[in-house]
Amino acid sequence: MKKFIIALICTTWIPTTANAQEKLYIDVTESTIKWIGELTFHFGGHDGFVNFKEGYFIKTDDVITGGEFIIDMNSITNTDIKQQEGKDNLVNHLKDPDFFDTKKFPFAKLVITEVNYSDKTHARMKADFTLKGITKTINFRVEFNYKERLMKTRFKIDRKLWNVNYQSKLKNGFISDAIGFEVSVKL
Repeated sequence: MKKFIIALICTTWIPTTANAQEKLYIDVTESTIKWIGELTFHFGGHDGFVNFKEGYFIKTDDVITGGEFIIDMNSITNTDIKQQEGKDNLVNHLKDPDFFDTKKFPFAKLVITEVNYSDKTHARMKADFTLKGITKTINFRVEFNYKERLMKTRFKIDRKLWNVNYQSKLKNGFISDAIGFEVSVKL
C-alpha cells in the first residue's frame, strides 16, 4: 500500500512540475491595439485605437504557449479625422449594428490556442477570435522582446466573416473588407 501511494504521488507530481504553467497578466495601460480600415480602390481610410479590458499569456517552461485577451469595443477611437464632430460621428457609426454593434456585443475576445516558434523571439500563433458573437480561427506572426517584456504583431481579418457588413454608399469609395490590426502587448 505504501508503494502504491508513493507511485501515485510521483505520477501526479512529476508531470505538473515538468510542465509548470504561469499566467502573465498584461499591462492594459501600456498595451495597444491600433485598427486600420482602408478604402478598396483609393489610398486612404480611417484608423484609431481600441483598448484591452484585460488579458494574460500562459507561460509553460519559459515559453509562451497560450493566452486570453478581452477587448473593450466601446473604447474605440479615431485618430485620423481632425474635427471633433467628424471623429464623434465616425466612432458612433462604428458602434452601430452594421459595424461592431457595441450595445449588443461590448467585448471581443482572442484566445491563443497554438504557438509554433521559428526561433526564440519569433512565432506563429493560432487563435480563436470572437467578434459580434462569432468565433473564427485566425493565424498571425508575432515577435517577442523579452528584455522589454513586449510582444508585437500585425494582421488583418475579413470583416464579413464576423458579420461587419457596412456597405459604403460612395461611388468608387468602397471600404475594404479587410480590417488591419497592429498590436503591442506589454507585461
